Amino acid sequence: MKARSARRADEASSIPLSKLDVSEAKRFQDDSIWGYFERLRREDPVHYCQDSCYGPYWSVTKYRDIVAVDTNHKAFSSEQGVTIVDVPDEHWTPSFIKMGPPKHAGQRNTVSPIVAPDNLAKFESLIRSRVRVILDGLPRNDPFNWVNMVSIELTTQMLATLFDFPFEDRRLLTYWSDVAVTPPRAGHAIDSWEKRRTILSGCLEYFTRLWNERINAEPRLDLISLMAHSPDTSHMKPDEFLGNLILLIVGGNDTTRNSMTGGVLFMNQYPGELRKLRDNPALVSSAVSEIIRYQTPIAHMRRTAAADCILGGKQISKGDKVVMWYISGNRDEEVIENGDSFVIDRKNVRQHLSFGFGIHRCVGRHLAQLQLNILWDEILRAGLDVSVVGEPERIASNFVHGYSSLPVRIAA
Repeated sequence: MKARSARRADEASSIPLSKLDVSEAKRFQDDSIWGYFERLRREDPVHYCQDSCYGPYWSVTKYRDIVAVDTNHKAFSSEQGVTIVDVPDEHWTPSFIKMGPPKHAGQRNTVSPIVAPDNLAKFESLIRSRVRVILDGLPRNDPFNWVNMVSIELTTQMLATLFDFPFEDRRLLTYWSDVAVTPPRAGHAIDSWEKRRTILSGCLEYFTRLWNERINAEPRLDLISLMAHSPDTSHMKPDEFLGNLILLIVGGNDTTRNSMTGGVLFMNQYPGELRKLRDNPALVSSAVSEIIRYQTPIAHMRRTAAADCILGGKQISKGDKVVMWYISGNRDEEVIENGDSFVIDRKNVRQHLSFGFGIHRCVGRHLAQLQLNILWDEILRAGLDVSVVGEPERIASNFVHGYSSLPVRIAA
């Protein structure tokens, strides 16, 4: 293990900057990406990669530069997509995160009431009861996969509630989310854009049935009913409906799901921080913010330059692909002291990039924090000793920074 880590560090420091490509998914899967980002922050914070499997792109790796891009939607547009992948025109699905004002605001404001503070207060007791049921039902003294039994189950139950989706089919939401964020690759389950589209067409068909039910009923406070009865969304074409479904499913799933897993892993890697939390449960909210920073569940967001401009002393040309690496900015020592360490009571713990900034700031961030707060409240209340008993399995993605498996054991 040490020899392999040394080889990775050598490559990160020796590869010519002109050849450095941080978009390679394998480096996220084997958790070897950190040295490459550290080098870019130090030597070339706004870095141009000419050759990658996603075409040429700029990497923005420092905190303040990322904020500058994220808060300037006029100069850096999301209308050409928000991931480094260029989706073929025939498979493109519009959504409000890929729009500018005023259409963006109308569609975003349509769905935002469901995660407004007053409504979140109504969810709290439901979330807490579900967390208790799941934690109480976990095996004792036998290894199990935390991702499947806790992280996926809790987030999928919440998603089903937000959509008022048939509860018995809720794992379809996880499946569609995973398909939506996975670019087709030869030799993998999703090996073509056509196959991806076929699967997501099933998602559209299922939700269209729900739409037809809701549009002919009195308005309710669920995501489908909100869209069906709003003048800003009620006349969406099928592709736009699908695009917004994907946005809401992925946004409601991946951030929370992977932070639920990452938190358990980090508390095992930093047992002193877990002792702090057990000694002072009032630190839960601070710990959750640190988990979200340290995990950075969405590794990047992409923008496209709407005009020629200067960023970090570099000339960006109109049409250039600009990738904000949140996962790097969240370790930027100029803003976050000792950023490579997990510290649950750090100063300015909420000063992180994981939810983005500007008009596209994550609409569901408060719900994500609420679910994580309750999970850790209940782990502490029950006195659960959750030990990681094997290596985590990470997904091969440069967009969703997440896990497929985390083997754990809970002591009886």
